[in-house]
Amino acid sequence: MTQNEFLNIVMPFKDKVFRLAKRLLVSTEEAEDATQEVLLKLWRNKGKIGEYKNVEAFSMTMTKNFCFDKLKSKQAQNLKIVHSNYEEKSTPLQKQVELNDSVSWVERIIEELPEQQRMIIQLRDIEEYDFDEIAKMLDMNNTAVRVALSRARKTIRERLTNTHNYGIK
Repeated sequence: MTQNEFLNIVMPFKDKVFRLAKRLLVSTEEAEDATQEVLLKLWRNKGKIGEYKNVEAFSMTMTKNFCFDKLKSKQAQNLKIVHSNYEEKSTPLQKQVELNDSVSWVERIIEELPEQQRMIIQLRDIEEYDFDEIAKMLDMNNTAVRVALSRARKTIRERLTNTHNYGIK
């Protein structure tokens, strides 16, 4: 496989690899390192890339595993999962402040979700993978992914509603 062929396969999803790494590792530098490491592993095994049905899903699984290993290592003790790639540019200041506050609340709520639900929210709602791909990446069945996603969304919705109602029901 030539370098151009490799780049044509890998470049379309490299940003998704970075976003997943950033979601898991928080630090931009750590996410860049993880992305580079995953791409380097793909490059080293470029002769085998044709064996994979879905190189993108394989790469996302590699990213997830690499990041989890990184999180388990001693140098990553202070890392946490957050979501910070939402911003809207053309809203009035008051609305923007409210939106930023809501996004902050959603980030906090997502942080409190079980790890599996956080991953599924990231892969489905942010990276927009379909259920079959997520099930394969997380080694789960399709129904379990749907149930976990439903529970995560319900938890987020309930806690956000409660927050916006100032705890008044």
